[in-house]
Amino acid sequence: MIVPDWPAPARVRALVSTRGEADPALPAPPAWLRQVHGTAVVDAAQAAMEPEADASVARVPGVVCAVKSADCLPVLLADESGGVVGAAHAGWRGLAAGVLEATVDAMQVPPRTLLAWLGPAIGPKVYEVGEEVRAAFLARDARAESAFVPNRPGHWLLDLYAVARQRLAARGVTRVHGGGYCTFSDAARFPSYRRERTRERIAAFVWLESRSR
Repeated sequence: MIVPDWPAPARVRALVSTRGEADPALPAPPAWLRQVHGTAVVDAAQAAMEPEADASVARVPGVVCAVKSADCLPVLLADESGGVVGAAHAGWRGLAAGVLEATVDAMQVPPRTLLAWLGPAIGPKVYEVGEEVRAAFLARDARAESAFVPNRPGHWLLDLYAVARQRLAARGVTRVHGGGYCTFSDAARFPSYRRERTRERIAAFVWLESRSR
């Protein structure tokens, strides 16, 4: 398990299972999603069984937001007062389309009050993508160009962490932590779909504890 290192309020709890298992420390079964690399965000307390979405938010204590990944970027969010949390699955398609912006909006608090933590994802030294991926990002925000490094003709190395920080900052979220992992390179710790086409997943969880604790 990884415990995110971020200055979230005491009632905000978060964990990352590097092998996709729900930890016994969770207060309830996670609100799993049927992830489709999109931008839909659901309320984890009201969602039906595994709704089609790539992010969820929760304001009710004990409701566990959860996302799975295996090279894509899990992003956890919380507001500074401990009133709302969120989790987003940000693969390149969802990230390009605006899943982080949609999650911030769904939290319904001023973005300046939010903190974010970037979980384990494929790192910028090994994540090679084609020209179509770069074009998708630049079509939405030309500033994303700084996150791409030429690698070979028609191919680029993409820094998912850098793009996530750009997108969050553009939405007003400037307190961003984490982002120092590489699922592809650290085979002893993380599964990686690109490395081994595995069915294993990382699972990231975030929830609120009762204020009375």
